Amino acid sequence: MAGEGEKPLRRITEAFDSLVERGGGGGGGLEVGPLSQACSHVSVLFGFLGFAFKFAESDYVSKVDDLMEASKSISKLPSLLDQDIEQDCVRRGGSHSRNLLRVKRGLDMVKVLFEQILISEGNSLKDPASIAYSQVFAPHHSWAIRKAVAAGMYTLPTKAQLLKKLNEDEDSARIQMQSYISSCGPVILYINELFLARGLGIDW
Repeated sequence: MAGEGEKPLRRITEAFDSLVERGGGGGGGLEVGPLSQACSHVSVLFGFLGFAFKFAESDYVSKVDDLMEASKSISKLPSLLDQDIEQDCVRRGGSHSRNLLRVKRGLDMVKVLFEQILISEGNSLKDPASIAYSQVFAPHHSWAIRKAVAAGMYTLPTKAQLLKKLNEDEDSARIQMQSYISSCGPVILYINELFLARGLGIDW
């Protein structure tokens, strides 16, 4: 649970709003440092979703950490991809490009989750989380992981429990979720375009 007075959801939306204000993909490209900093705030959400997304949390955190480390020597995202292309290691496990693609999927999963929460009735997160998982992660996961996640869906918190962990009420959470959807969308699109423009694809 977030500490007294802490607002994890607001920290996330403020970070992504700031990314978009900095020009998103403008001025030679999105910067690795601010992006990885914004992404680091999202990991708390995976933790709050419990067992179903435990695998996503650890995987996501390690890849955000790698991008954070990379930002010390690589300023912009286009340079990060181009460097891996030069070294012929784009698809190699542990490459910055591969890790960026995985982190982008984490952002996308949360975006779809929020979209589904906003249109869902009732207190259950099972349908929103199942839809988000099946759309974003499932196509890239083995049968064993998909089965484990399906079992974990029964341990999800309720919507009310999640909002309590986030220190938000329904109205404030709705505003913050909508804000994340709006500001994260262009960032996801920008990262997709970086890969597609270089002929690297995004489905691997």
